[in-house]
Amino acid sequence: MKLSPPIAPPSSLPDHTQLPHTDKDSGENFPHPPPPPSSLPDHTQLPDTDGSIVENLQEHPQSILLTDSLYPVLQRLYPDGQFAIGQNSGIYWRHTDPPLRGCLAPDWYVVPGVPQTLEGQIRRSYVLWQEMINPLLVVEFASGDGSVERDRTPGEGKFWVYERRIRPAYYAIYEFDPGRVEVYQMVGWNLQPLPANEHGRYPIAPLGVELGIWEGTYVNAHLGWLRCWDAQGRMLLTGREIADVAQSRAERLAARLRELGVNPDEV
Repeated sequence: MKLSPPIAPPSSLPDHTQLPHTDKDSGENFPHPPPPPSSLPDHTQLPDTDGSIVENLQEHPQSILLTDSLYPVLQRLYPDGQFAIGQNSGIYWRHTDPPLRGCLAPDWYVVPGVPQTLEGQIRRSYVLWQEMINPLLVVEFASGDGSVERDRTPGEGKFWVYERRIRPAYYAIYEFDPGRVEVYQMVGWNLQPLPANEHGRYPIAPLGVELGIWEGTYVNAHLGWLRCWDAQGRMLLTGREIADVAQSRAERLAARLRELGVNPDEV
């Protein structure tokens, strides 16, 4: 088995402010020292992409959907605000040169017991050897057939890195087409498949929620979206959805009052 190089003592390791914040650069396109100021190009001379490809336009709203609907749950569970949410941002799991070879950037994850900011600064990444707290839930939006997210190649496969090094309590692989999710739970030293419950959803016990697929329309796209339900089987709504429900109720109440001969504007 290919082993990772030994991790240097914490005092010699860079913190989150010194490390690149994404793994989207290719291995051959790591940042280089900046040129002298006199030779700096302007925006017309610079490439408009780093060479990475956004898989589809659904990834960003899917991340927002998870964050928005789960945020009240996290606030209730961690009223001191000690939790951090990452969306396509790096988790550094080993110290390497170049640094990005020791980093994965999950599409969505949450880490309990740590603040969203460090010393007043927004996190550029999450440095595992600095804070020593594993993520509670990591979600990958599968690219292609999902083989990358299931790759167990020692030392480099994404599944291997999550199982052996980052070690989240739960790892979910979501495929928007055809709209399905599979969830793994850390049991001992391994990520084991988590069976679905009778509703076809996957309980994330520490959060008191269930992950599953919702067929519906969100941001003008009708898809099988990855969403959460509470223990009573109620789907967790976004702030906009909650407002829409309240507006609909208010309109029905106003219509009923008018039927009774009451002007709702005067109540």
